[in-house]
Order: sequence, then C-alpha cells, then structure tokens
Amino acid sequence: MIQTLFSPLAQSTKIKTGSLARKAAPFQAQLIGWYDAHARELPWRSQPSLYKTVVSEFMLQQTQVKTVLPYFERWLNDYPDFPSLAAASEDQVLKSWEGLGYYSRARNLHKLAQILANLDSVPTQAKQWLAFPGIGPYAAAAVCSIAFDDASAVVDGNVVRILARLIADETAYKSSADAAKAYQELAGQLLNTERPGDHNQAMMELGATVCHKQNPQCLLCPVNDLCQGRAAGIESSLPRLAKTKFEKKTVDRAWIRRKGKVLLYKIPASASRMSGLHEIPSLESLQITPRSEPPLIERKRSITKYRITERFFRIDSSQLPTEPLGDAFHWISPRSIDALPFSGPHRKWISELLSEH
Repeated sequence: MIQTLFSPLAQSTKIKTGSLARKAAPFQAQLIGWYDAHARELPWRSQPSLYKTVVSEFMLQQTQVKTVLPYFERWLNDYPDFPSLAAASEDQVLKSWEGLGYYSRARNLHKLAQILANLDSVPTQAKQWLAFPGIGPYAAAAVCSIAFDDASAVVDGNVVRILARLIADETAYKSSADAAKAYQELAGQLLNTERPGDHNQAMMELGATVCHKQNPQCLLCPVNDLCQGRAAGIESSLPRLAKTKFEKKTVDRAWIRRKGKVLLYKIPASASRMSGLHEIPSLESLQITPRSEPPLIERKRSITKYRITERFFRIDSSQLPTEPLGDAFHWISPRSIDALPFSGPHRKWISELLSEH
C-alpha cells in the first residue's frame, strides 16, 4: 500500500484521515480557484434555484451533461416549478422524460414535487432529504449543499476517481458504490465548508472535464501537485473497481397489426423497471410460441448489467389467444402513438416497423 501525503489507508474499506488537515486547505483553495475560472456555463447554474438544482441532479444521475441539456430546457418550459410538475399526470411526466432512461428517476421526481409543493417549509439539511423519494446520500448532499449551503460532501463516480488518484489508493473495490462509502469521510475532510455547494460542483466538474477515466488531463488539473497517483505514475489505473459481469438475454416480440391498429403493452405500475411505459409486447406475455422464421428486425440494447437482443416477429392477429387480453394490452392507431410514453429504443423500433412493415 502506497503511503500518501494525506494518510495511509487501512486494510478495511475505512480510510484514515488523521494527517489530512494540513493538506485540505491548499486542496480547497486550488480547486475553488480553478472552478471560479473554468466552470462551464450550464442552465441550472444560471439564476440558480432549488427547483433547477433538484431537476438537474435527477437528470444527471448516470447521464452525461450533453444529453441532459435539451431535456432540461424543455422540462423547464413544460414544468417551471414544483407545483406545475406536481399537477402533471404520470404519463405526461414519463413522456417528457422519454429517451433519458432510468425512468424511476422521473417517477421519483414527480412524487418529490408533489411532496414539496405541499410543504409549508422545505428542509435544508441533507439528512432530512434522505426521507424523500429518489433521494440517496449523493443527491441529498448535492441538493442541500448547492441550494442551502449545507456542509455535506458529495461522492459519486467522478469524486471516487479524483480521491482514489489523489491518495493513490490501490484498494480493490467491488463496485463504485462500495468505494463511495469508503470515501465519504475523506470527502468530508476535504470539503470547503465556506462554499460547500461550489466545492461539490467543482469536484464533479473536475471529474467530468479533466480527471477522465481514460487519459486524464493531469497537466490541466488544479491539484496535480497534491496528487499521489500522478506522482507514482499510476493515476490511469485508479480507482480499482471490479469489472461488471454482464448477462446476455434475448427477448422475442410480436409485431401485430389489426384493422390499421398496432398491439402495444403498457408496463404495469408494479413492475420493477420502466413501469408506465409502453412497448411492443413479448411473445411470452401473449403466450405465443417463439418463431422459427427470421425476425423482421433484430436490435440490441443494454440495461444495467444486461445485454439484450430484441427480435421482432410479424404475428397474425389470428394467432392471439382466444381468451381476452389483459388490461395492459391496447390496440393503438399509429397517429396516437406519438402521445404515449416509450423508452427511447422502443420509440425508434416502432417508427422503423411502422415505416417498413
């Protein structure tokens, strides 16, 4: 284990920070000076508000800034504040979120808006926000430090990467989430308590624009003189995270048209993933035997740890079960499809099938 300017690491996942105090001040000063000079102009940083901060944090979870920007602008036009978002239907919210993925974020943001719109006063500490839907330690710290100057440090994948390199931590972690837990105390020790929101944004900014996963731009880093990973020449190999084991799946789906309408399936509210969205029904859900002939189209996508091959077969409506289909199945005219919420991939596949088949 490499000895660092900050402190040695324990063999457990708890990081010792006893000798950190003398290095925290220059780290804070150099980081905040860089942020003041180089922070990107982002719409949630212009005339900031609690609402903008909350929406941006939900959208930015596991999603890049360049992807979020057009969604954020449209969202603010459609739902300018918590009351307007709270008053929207879930279908409207999911439709507005369409293409951003991880749709539980949209549902939780909707539920959060309904709660906050009815509060006489909004709590200002991160620990209080943990009781809200969709709010974990990272989101609570981000929102409350930025909106209320609460002295809570954020730790996400970007921050894990910075801290692992900063102290040359070669510990092997099972996941980024495990590493985040291990680094929480260290992040708190480094936090600029006079400007906690700006400090947290600076950490995320540094990870997103300079301290990249591959090919970090160390010469541009404001704290490169404090980075033990760079001094040891191992920065590109840190943090040490176990590789995700992916599972392959194949889903066969039924493309069925009858009297000018298309059969679609609405994922029920009880589903663990993508509830409330529409999709082309699977053969399994319709109790139809998998096909031996070639599919109309075959496409691939990834969801969390799954690598999924989606195959779409033309099925005649006469092959449907004789008993009535469940309430989740709907015959929809093509002109009505645009108004329904879908995942981004399903939207593309339906458009493709409608145009060619």
